[in-house]
Amino acid sequence: MGEEGTEGTVHLLCLAASSGVPLFCRSSRGGAPARQQLPFSVIGSLNGVHMFGQNLEVQLNSARTEDTTVVWKSFHDSITLIVLSSEEGTSELRLERLLQMVFGAMVLLVGLEELTNISNIERLKKELRASYGLIDSLLGDSELIGDLTQCVDCVVPPEGSLLQEALSGFAEAVGTNFASLIVSGRMVVATESWWRLGTPEAVLLPWLVGSLPPQAARDYPVYLPHGSPTVPHRLLTLTLLPGLELCLLCGPRPPLSQLDPQLLERWWQPMLDPLRACLPLGPRALPVGFPLHTDILGLLLLHLELKRCLFTVEPAGDKDPSPEQRRCILRSFYTLVTAVHFPPEPGQQEDKAEDAAQRPQVPRACYLVSGTEEPGTGWRLVALQLGPRRLLLLLSAQSPVHGLRSLATHTLHALTPLL
Repeated sequence: MGEEGTEGTVHLLCLAASSGVPLFCRSSRGGAPARQQLPFSVIGSLNGVHMFGQNLEVQLNSARTEDTTVVWKSFHDSITLIVLSSEEGTSELRLERLLQMVFGAMVLLVGLEELTNISNIERLKKELRASYGLIDSLLGDSELIGDLTQCVDCVVPPEGSLLQEALSGFAEAVGTNFASLIVSGRMVVATESWWRLGTPEAVLLPWLVGSLPPQAARDYPVYLPHGSPTVPHRLLTLTLLPGLELCLLCGPRPPLSQLDPQLLERWWQPMLDPLRACLPLGPRALPVGFPLHTDILGLLLLHLELKRCLFTVEPAGDKDPSPEQRRCILRSFYTLVTAVHFPPEPGQQEDKAEDAAQRPQVPRACYLVSGTEEPGTGWRLVALQLGPRRLLLLLSAQSPVHGLRSLATHTLHALTPLL
């Protein structure tokens, strides 16, 4: 299995669908932003072949060459996004979801009206610059996985009930139903209304906060791609501790000046120790001391109905492969089991009746073994689905193959109360 994210280049093209005029081009190489741009002739050819197919009522979704995967997607007959990836092991599923998140990021920061009724190309180009930082973070290597799973990256705080109570009280005091605590782009706790936000804003809002440079406070205009794509809201952020931010989603009120230090101190000074305990949860996701088997090198737990996930490659940080490699391996394994082995996730198009009839047995577990030529090298991967939860584990080579399902089942039962 190829390791998605291995050194390669990703090019993202955004064009006006009717005219084919490029609106922007963003690139990354080896997971970092790159200035490399595609020649205009290549951009024109990629858009031209897509438009040619549309004129013949043929939908061109993807293509592969020896070393590159290309995916096209049109939105509202107004915007065409094209992504080219030469990263080893890149899947079409990953690129399709990337384009969905990129368009969501454009709507989040510019609004759907500007994207569907393009009256001034040059003005739209300038407005879209506001989305470059968020889009670049989606193209690059991230410690998060919500861009791929379309689930909110979460952490499990040691004293979650205390933080939840304080957050709900603070949100009521300032007059909003939408509030959350975010550490390193991951959700710590949130109000019920915030959890009811639809996709993709539920994923993109914490991702946006994690991608912005540190600031004590922000008043940021945002649209909600699912809930309010044409009317902007205000995203207020307040840094409680370095890396830990309080986020509010509101209308014209309250003004940022109303969130004075005295109000913050009254609600959050008593919570200082529980807040500090959240800081190391960024990369780990799980509380310190949570019992995990020593063979586990990384895990991804998804709740497919709540659209939340726990993702960590930190259980055993002193072992090979490196955390970066573990993330690549788990991302690749996720795309494999999602596209091939497991049934469609909630919200996706279900199988046709005739297809379902040909698949009477729905798989609930699968595993993959690497490095069997040399005993004690490589790794083990196992995926297990029970009800709405799906667990993916990356295990060391010492883990016996015959015990993979038992270990995964035990781990899933241990994690179930957390998500």
